[in-house]
Amino acid sequence: MPRIAGVDVPPNKACKIAFRYIYGIGPKGALDLCEELGIEPDRKSRDLTDEEVTRLNGFIDRKFMVEGQLRRSITQNLARLKNIRCYRGIRHIRSLPCRGQGTQSNARTRKGKKKTVAGKKSVKQMR
Repeated sequence: MPRIAGVDVPPNKACKIAFRYIYGIGPKGALDLCEELGIEPDRKSRDLTDEEVTRLNGFIDRKFMVEGQLRRSITQNLARLKNIRCYRGIRHIRSLPCRGQGTQSNARTRKGKKKTVAGKKSVKQMR
């Protein structure tokens, strides 16, 4: 099981899929990695040599922000938005969508399970 960028990638998967197990590398990034280092994308990750794994680690360190460093960066960016109390930061604080989506009938994923509120009873006037 090769260890790349501090992550054990699955040995029985193609390199283009196995590299995606590293946080911060997606489909395009995995293919770019393979192309840049001359690795066949459909080759199993268990077939990588020690030299190729070393080259991979060096290339990822230089070109990509991955794993802990990326998570820390995202957390700091959100903390900055919250501290300056901008609109997006306030939406994050309140766990509401912050990219313009409506919330009256949707946004259940962000808002969580429905909280039932007692409705007002209409008062009929007697004549």
